[in-house]
Amino acid sequence: MKLAEIYRLAVQLGKDSDIRGNYLQYLLNEKQKQFEQMSAEDKYFFDQQSLDNPFNDTRILVGNGEEEIKSILCGIDMETQELLLADRLREKGRRIDMVLAHHPEGIAEAELHAVMQMQADMLEKMGVPINIGEGLMASRMSEVRRGRMPLNHQRAVDAARLLDIPFMCTHTVADNLGSRFLHGRLAEAEVVTVDDIMDLLLEIPEYIEARKLKAGPVIIAGNGKRRAGKIFVKFSGGTATSEKAYEQLARAGVGTIIGMHMPEKHRTAARENNINVIIAGHMASDSLGMNLLLDEIETRGVEIIPCSGLIRVKRNADTPIH
Repeated sequence: MKLAEIYRLAVQLGKDSDIRGNYLQYLLNEKQKQFEQMSAEDKYFFDQQSLDNPFNDTRILVGNGEEEIKSILCGIDMETQELLLADRLREKGRRIDMVLAHHPEGIAEAELHAVMQMQADMLEKMGVPINIGEGLMASRMSEVRRGRMPLNHQRAVDAARLLDIPFMCTHTVADNLGSRFLHGRLAEAEVVTVDDIMDLLLEIPEYIEARKLKAGPVIIAGNGKRRAGKIFVKFSGGTATSEKAYEQLARAGVGTIIGMHMPEKHRTAARENNINVIIAGHMASDSLGMNLLLDEIETRGVEIIPCSGLIRVKRNADTPIH
């Protein structure tokens, strides 16, 4: 596959698994209209990948797209040290055609806040009116943007460029795939209690392996004997939601949240609103989404070399690969 083909495949899979459905195309159409009305100067600074790709945190970071890719070094966090690892493996004779990260780098990291707008739709699916969700997320997105302004976004990207290694990241794309997968499992299961959710998670290889590594699913609010109620899977949407969202979720009837991670003040807000919280595990949940993407890439003849926290599981084999 060419790098651009991998990128287009990832974006399409992300679209297909996005809860916003047809609204995604509406957003892209509006973006196209805005672009057409821009001045030449504004067009120069405009990120034209966003005309076809609604996921600001999924980008080709280094490469022109024409590179032929037969092997990928892939992990959750792929930064300068992992790029040096790729270069060292090349020196030892291992073919590494590109590096693929889950967590965003470069412009994808700088624009992470923009993908958070989808959380308003996620909240609406749980019963929170869209106007309330959009209001909550506008404030939170601004907070996240300000917090990321001082970061050195380009450090790993610069390293990849100097080492001449094609570099790409797929964040919300993979999180969407993982979220859809877990929603499907929950829909098929007979879940009554929080413990039932824990049992379901521990049927999934990524979470089994994470438990062995002391990073598996944990109940951090409520307890296993409580009834689960309506379940909110919070995997997508960039990063943590608004602290004020928990009161709205409780009013909408949400009984349990399944997340990858949660700040302490958010855990407090969930407990105050009697919402059970399961932290499924960050690396395990990210691995689940990435594996669903990597399986699609691998079926097209590309070798996947896992590292940096990626628990590689092939769904056709359903066993971890080390």
